Amino acid sequence: MDKRLPGAVVLPRTTAEVVAAVHVAREHGVPFAVRGAGTNLCGGTIVPTGGLVIHVSRMNRILSIDPERRRAWVEPGVINLHLHKALAPRGLFYAPDPASQKACTLGGNVGTNAGGPHCLKYGVTSHHVTGLEMVRPDGEVVRVSVDNAGFDLTGLFVGSEGTLGVATKIEVNLLPQPEDVRTFLVDFSSMEAAAQTVTDIIASGIVPATLEVMDRLTVQAVEAFVHAGYPTSAEAVLLIEVDGPRDQTLTESGRIRAICEKNKGVDFRMAVDEREREKLWEGRRGAYAAMARLAPNVLVEDGVVPRTRLPEAVKKIRAIADRHQLRMGLIAHAGDGNLHPNMIFDERDTAETSRVLGAGQEMLRVCVDLGGSISGEHGIGADKREAMRWLFSPPTLFLFREIKRAFDPSHLCNPDKLIPVVDVPPGPRPGGVALNGGSHSVASIEEVEELVRSARDTGTPLYIQGSNTKGGSAPHGKTVLLTRGLHHIVDLDRGNLTLSVRGGAELVSLRKELEKEGLFLHVGGGGTLGGVLSSNASVRPPLRNQILGLKAVSGDGELLSFGAKVMKNVAGYDAARLYLGAWGTLGVIVEVTLRLHRTPVECGAPVLTGPPNFSKLSTVDLHRKVKAAFDPQYLFNPTLFAPADDR
Repeated sequence: MDKRLPGAVVLPRTTAEVVAAVHVAREHGVPFAVRGAGTNLCGGTIVPTGGLVIHVSRMNRILSIDPERRRAWVEPGVINLHLHKALAPRGLFYAPDPASQKACTLGGNVGTNAGGPHCLKYGVTSHHVTGLEMVRPDGEVVRVSVDNAGFDLTGLFVGSEGTLGVATKIEVNLLPQPEDVRTFLVDFSSMEAAAQTVTDIIASGIVPATLEVMDRLTVQAVEAFVHAGYPTSAEAVLLIEVDGPRDQTLTESGRIRAICEKNKGVDFRMAVDEREREKLWEGRRGAYAAMARLAPNVLVEDGVVPRTRLPEAVKKIRAIADRHQLRMGLIAHAGDGNLHPNMIFDERDTAETSRVLGAGQEMLRVCVDLGGSISGEHGIGADKREAMRWLFSPPTLFLFREIKRAFDPSHLCNPDKLIPVVDVPPGPRPGGVALNGGSHSVASIEEVEELVRSARDTGTPLYIQGSNTKGGSAPHGKTVLLTRGLHHIVDLDRGNLTLSVRGGAELVSLRKELEKEGLFLHVGGGGTLGGVLSSNASVRPPLRNQILGLKAVSGDGELLSFGAKVMKNVAGYDAARLYLGAWGTLGVIVEVTLRLHRTPVECGAPVLTGPPNFSKLSTVDLHRKVKAAFDPQYLFNPTLFAPADDR
């Protein structure tokens, strides 16, 4: 709902022209922001009044498609749907498909880590972006890739909402089109029954391509607008899609139908051909526009909860709307626990507008209280910046500020987005452990914090070691922190298929323990979990796609916490991924939250002979700045960058 008038708009066609625009903005101290189609719903692409908009609509070329490697390079102004259409004749597809697919750009998708209906099975944008060319806020052009050694800077940039630079080229991962696709529509007598059906389908071991729920008001609005064939008398409808080999889709369809019937679902209808399938999806993707026909304004919220908490979340969100006397349609990417309350109103009515804004904040608070997050896919921008305090501790928010400063010390690149202003943390707590070299075993997070603070106070370099299977032994005579005592399971959530476990857990034993319950980790290799993450020693399937959250102790001895126990979460920088391939240089990984699966998969782990020489990486200056944000005194494994006197 925020509106600002920029001082100027520039429409570059090349990376060089983006660089020129950034240099002009820096020279004159003018804030700037990159903008694509402007379909974000969080005020993320609004610059301060008088600022510069770098509009990438003319950078709209598909640069290359490599069917063998299944990767493509595109410019940021390419419209999502245009890429899908270009890939279809080659038997390939790009998985992320936001509801605004006809208009939104790939650059905007990268900025907000966009999702969409098919993310339940295939993942969000960060799972499919493999490389970037970007213009840093100082005007330097760099390339980063998930294939490179060192920190996952690609993962950090995705979802950063344009606050760390401007993406000018994007490399994406492509998938083969499935052999068979089946789309179903089912009626339910309540939203709660539809939500319970979603939980039961996932619990059965089936992972559909999509599970989308819409309530009665939404269905009626859509049907009047699109004429998709939705039943207007149903209290809720569930749109289900399965894909894959034909034998698999036939079996899954029968099992899903039985689950729907158990939950009182009726009129289980399958799209008979591609035309009918497209019409059903046109209805779902047109829901926002359909609601917009009912009133001058629509406020779309975007909260996410663990999937099993969906029925409770639906009940509480509806109660909030009723209490504020608001008309609300409710849509959910239900398989991901991602809720979209759509409140219709007239912003000229200041009292009604105030009720809508207040209700929206209450709904997001419900999601947080149920163990979720304030955004599953729309982003934080300016709209939800203050609500970040509900999710993150002051030390974590302060770290986000330091990451922003590492990339953008002048604070001109899309300023005042994403991160609330935080006070300087209180004075450092003292450590209490005598450090005279040798090894120090830890068995709790508190012991890690105390040991790190002691190293900080004495300026003692600290080397982190798990089971010492990755070829990264500490230099002789140095102080070593042993993590194997941090090994217990913190939370095993069978319904939501998530696991939170301490970083020193031994992977082989952990996998065996889970497999007894029919649960599987898609993480290969041996040694400790923290060691596998630090060395990025599980490459198939990508380790980066299995992590939901992470806790680590920073160089100041503060506990940092990233992510949540949900499948979609775009609140804050995805700093958890930076620890992949960091080789213990950013801090001590003390806890990890991972996805679990009902089916096993063959995992691939590389043979490792030790860490890379970080000082020889092409992006070493960025690596140094990021390390300094996490570890200002260069305590952790400093020799990987350079001796202290060379920094």
